[in-house]
Amino acid sequence: MLYVENKPVAMARFTLEETSLYFYRLSVIPAFQRKGMAKQLIQWLEIYAKECGKESLSCKVRMNVSLNIALYESIGFYIEEKEIVHRDGVNIPVVNMKKEILKGVMA
Repeated sequence: MLYVENKPVAMARFTLEETSLYFYRLSVIPAFQRKGMAKQLIQWLEIYAKECGKESLSCKVRMNVSLNIALYESIGFYIEEKEIVHRDGVNIPVVNMKKEILKGVMA
């Protein structure tokens, strides 16, 4: 969670997998969107993943949210594959995005 003046403004859930930190449900409250909060949170996730010995960060992004895909690409993520996620009887096209963590280099 990311705080501004002791108030939460951004959060993400994550799990540590064998070689990667997988994060999901990254969100920023509307008043703080487009102010770099998501990038700060992802930078923290990258540092934490590195401290835990992970080699990459990964996430899924809905294909129809091009701004989010562009955000991740702007900080070094790439599209690893495309898939359809089935949720509550609905097919959701997503891209699996990944960023390699370089040893000795922080976000």
